[in-house]
Amino acid sequence: MKHAKMKDWDDRLKELFDRIDAELEARYHGSWALRRNRPALGETSNPEADGLFNIGAVFTPGYGSTIGRGYLVDITLATSEEPGPETRAEIEAHVVRLLESLLPEYFPGRKLKLSRDGSMYKIHGDLSLGSV
Repeated sequence: MKHAKMKDWDDRLKELFDRIDAELEARYHGSWALRRNRPALGETSNPEADGLFNIGAVFTPGYGSTIGRGYLVDITLATSEEPGPETRAEIEAHVVRLLESLLPEYFPGRKLKLSRDGSMYKIHGDLSLGSV
């Protein structure tokens, strides 16, 4: 069972990444063939489970990182085709722009940053749940 504030945090993060997923799907839909086992866009109730993209984040305590704890942003394309380094960089840059503009909307009043941490981007800063 999760604390209510943790559930709220996770729900907001999910909504944020679902919105980014929708924007990427609208922009790149049909650009590459889906993997054989991947449902088409809109065939499931969860945007993570269908269509070309699975965008999300996973918490890391940040051991060995100069940034520390945060949420590593994961951008997965559900295709067996290789989009190419330029296209992959374009997708990543688009996700970064969206995150930078949408984080304040989904987490108002929090000082959150998006920084590169190794080969991935990390959301970090005020990850507290406030007073319990």
